[in-house]
Amino acid sequence: MVTYVATLDVPRHTVEFLARLLAAHRRRVRTPRGSRALGPFRQAVLVLRWFRDQACVHCLARDAGISQATGYRYLHEGIDVLAEQAPDLHTALDRCRREGMTHVILDGTLIASDRLTGVRDNGNDLWFSQKHKAFGGNVQFLSAPDGTPLWVSDVEPGSTPDITAARIHALPALYKAAADGLPTLADKGYIGAGIGIRLPVRRPKGQSEQALDADTRTTNALIRGTRALGERTAAELKERWRALKHVSLSPSRIGDITRAALVLNGTWK
Repeated sequence: MVTYVATLDVPRHTVEFLARLLAAHRRRVRTPRGSRALGPFRQAVLVLRWFRDQACVHCLARDAGISQATGYRYLHEGIDVLAEQAPDLHTALDRCRREGMTHVILDGTLIASDRLTGVRDNGNDLWFSQKHKAFGGNVQFLSAPDGTPLWVSDVEPGSTPDITAARIHALPALYKAAADGLPTLADKGYIGAGIGIRLPVRRPKGQSEQALDADTRTTNALIRGTRALGERTAAELKERWRALKHVSLSPSRIGDITRAALVLNGTWK
């Protein structure tokens, strides 16, 4: 076995931020002093290594000198305290109004996971996305006009279409925001979303884009160009916090994991 020193490429204030949250959580649950195998700072390093490097929990536990079971417990605890800091949709929309944003951008992504059991009524795998040809969970994102991530929904099985997930988690609040002058831009996966959700117009089946009139083509180009920055939201989170590229924990945790990554992303400066 070879021992070597590595550097965690995360700003120190991010580690300290998570360590403070963990320390506050320990005080809240009245953890006896000296009863933990790791202090808050070392636990924060373990959690951030998992998020940043997609490291296996067995390796993280071994490096920290703790058991694998304790490693999993510390990781889930770190995910929980971070996810608690994520804003809900109404809070995110209130922020948009305060900052005078002209619109928000709605998009969905598949967070890949291990193969799962579970069958839909039609016999297909519940967590398998036909669109992406992969197992995982559907998560909805809301971003600012410049692409800054603002809000993340809870997870739905990968077989859930974006429009269905949006109806469950986002559309009621977005209708109210649109009525107050804050419209939402989205792609064609949200056709049928309703008033206030602005989408490109579909071209007639079997015809080219040129079949649309000039005004409609111009409107489509404007919507696509304006919402293009929103496409970076999921990519930014997945590239910075690589654990989102493939989650090996329970898929029911994907929503909390993504919200935790959203909170961490806000500390990255």
